[in-house]
Amino acid sequence: MESVKDNVILIGMPGSGKSTVGVILAKLLGKSFIDSDIVIQQTTGKLLSEIIDSEGVDGFVAAEGRINRKIVCTNTVISTGGSAVMNSEAMEYFKKRGVVVYLSVDQADLAGRLGDLRKRGVVCREGQTLSDIYAERLPLYMKYADITIHEQGCGNARETAELAAAQIRLFLTERMQNEK
Repeated sequence: MESVKDNVILIGMPGSGKSTVGVILAKLLGKSFIDSDIVIQQTTGKLLSEIIDSEGVDGFVAAEGRINRKIVCTNTVISTGGSAVMNSEAMEYFKKRGVVVYLSVDQADLAGRLGDLRKRGVVCREGQTLSDIYAERLPLYMKYADITIHEQGCGNARETAELAAAQIRLFLTERMQNEK
């Protein structure tokens, strides 16, 4: 199995910038980049919205988890879908393979970024609001995160990626010192 220090796994709400920040972060850290949503689409041959429509939320979360557990890589930044934390087996798999970084955005900022949840393809049950989804997932993001990056203090994706890179380096340095 690859070293726990090889990969960086980004988690967070839809609209938190995981894909955009992930590409920049990969460049800053000299790593490859994978967007798990694209892996899911390539594996299934369907758009995420098509999977949600045909399989429902639970079916999508199961498929997402199954595919995420098959991602094998080293020295890579992995941007996950916002619902990835809803599958505990996939998150335990990721935790064993890298540093999990939660990109935290407050709910008001997310509302402005996301707009219509259905059109955006956000995994949500009928009648769920952004507030409901946020409340459901926040404890999971906190549970799995090794590092939390609060985006409110960052001006743009580049600044968020730079802050994340610095925090990851510090985290890994401290981890190495504790392992000695």
